Amino acid sequence: VQLQASGGGLVQAGGSLRLSCAASGRTFSSLGWLRQAPGKEREFVATISWRNDVTTWYADTVKGRFTISRGNAKNTVYLQMNSLKPEDTAVYYCAVYDSGAVYYTGSYSNWGQGTLVTVSS
Repeated sequence: VQLQASGGGLVQAGGSLRLSCAASGRTFSSLGWLRQAPGKEREFVATISWRNDVTTWYADTVKGRFTISRGNAKNTVYLQMNSLKPEDTAVYYCAVYDSGAVYYTGSYSNWGQGTLVTVSS
């Protein structure tokens, strides 16, 4: 199993970025985005499940600004990030959601290498 995150970069506050996650190695039904800011622990950002109907979850800090979606290529997931804030600066990881509380980082496995998002004020 391999997850490849891409799309990070430097953006000014108020700007937008779209992150991509390409997953391979098996069939997936739920993928998520998590992040780790400098000096902080990893935290949940958003997850999408298509096991039955499509369901999404978001951290309160990004709700209304970020949108997670599934690409036409079935094992691709995107994170559209709008109205970015300096506090969104972090390394963003995509990972497989296994089971348990979706907001708990321990519920995820097969973390990719991460992509750095830097938001300047």
